[in-house]
Amino acid sequence: MPESFFVLSKDYLELATDEITALAKMYDRFSKIKVISNLVIVQSKTNWNEIAKRATFVKVSGQILRKMSGLFLDEENLGVLKNAKTFVCRIVNLSSNQFNIPELENSMGDMISKFSHAKVNLENPDITVYLIFTNNENFFGFSKRVKGQTRPKKIKKHPHELDWKLTRLMINLIGMKKGETVCDPFCGTGTTLLEAESMGIHGIGLDFDEKMCKIAKENLKVNKYHSEVIKSEFQGLSKISDKFDGIVTDLPYGTASKASEKPQEILKKFFASLPKKKRVAIMYKKELDFNSKLSGLKKYHIYRHKSLTRTILIK
Repeated sequence: MPESFFVLSKDYLELATDEITALAKMYDRFSKIKVISNLVIVQSKTNWNEIAKRATFVKVSGQILRKMSGLFLDEENLGVLKNAKTFVCRIVNLSSNQFNIPELENSMGDMISKFSHAKVNLENPDITVYLIFTNNENFFGFSKRVKGQTRPKKIKKHPHELDWKLTRLMINLIGMKKGETVCDPFCGTGTTLLEAESMGIHGIGLDFDEKMCKIAKENLKVNKYHSEVIKSEFQGLSKISDKFDGIVTDLPYGTASKASEKPQEILKKFFASLPKKKRVAIMYKKELDFNSKLSGLKKYHIYRHKSLTRTILIK
């Protein structure tokens, strides 16, 4: 079975690693995962790019051709360059050893040029060849040039709106598939809906603030997206529970909330109103945490500054 590699940003590393695992299992439940620091190796029938284009914190990704004991390339390794006109070599050093990376990359490039007709192109190559060093294993792999993704446009924002990267990550952590529907019961300016539709997932947003509903609709319209926005309190979830497969939301707090009730009370009532057998990802202020009766929970804590740590809860 093919193996893919994903070098992750060290920001939110636990979240990033779990996101890759969730995506790999979503596409192929028989996927096997191996984690080496911020390198994740996935053995799966799913192409690496299917996972990479949805993941949030991937820096470098591609397909592994073989494990290596050193810098040794042969014609079998270079078969990937058969139809490529241009290539570039990249060294990813995740080991404790020190290397002269530019010199190694140049040596690899010279070696490959002798065995192939492809030419070095540093800016926009057809193929990127990777040699990844870790303390115990080295990997030889490659990635092909793929079309970059276009970010959803947002013509109106709010200073307290949910960060798009964490929104996308939460959608992925609960394994939302293309064609499914996610609901955000505190949708605000529509960040969850925009990220969902950019991945082929339909969205339903609720918000009791008519102004926020209007902004969310405008942000959807400029992207030609068709998610539904409903002016409603979060208790309206029970009336539409048959229309969505999962919930992703950021609970309002402090100046971001216009609700008359205290955030702790909103959180408790929200948990009590959650439909059964739905996948859930919720972000809220850590100080609001309490012993929930929900089972199968995983929590991540995200430090923002000395007076604010957010919690992401996954069910």
